Amino acid sequence: QVQLVESGGGSAQAGGSLRLSCVASGYIVSDYCMGWFRQAPGKEREGVVCRDRDGRTSYRDSVMGRFTISRDNAKNTLYLQMNSLKPEDTAMYYCAADKNARCRYGTWTWPSRYEYWGQGTQVTVSS
Repeated sequence: QVQLVESGGGSAQAGGSLRLSCVASGYIVSDYCMGWFRQAPGKEREGVVCRDRDGRTSYRDSVMGRFTISRDNAKNTLYLQMNSLKPEDTAMYYCAADKNARCRYGTWTWPSRYEYWGQGTQVTVSS
């Protein structure tokens, strides 16, 4: 059974940093395309960053240069390092995985492309 468990969310001041973690079980993270999504109240869930099995990444324009996705195969864990946080980054952040999604395609931002989801971790950035 595939499970994803996020952690690391919390509150930060604008300009601060947070690191999110997503621990996977039931499968090997290096065998799946994985992504981070976020959803603010009243808004649709949006793709933040994607990482392919081969390490290829795609980032949302608004987080380019501030957020970094990484993977620790030994810990079967995906990370999202978030620097220079802005109030508009406030949202629930979700980890997602799919064996067939590809970051090279624009569809990586579609939540429907991912089969497995975590429960989310809240990130709140104050000005």
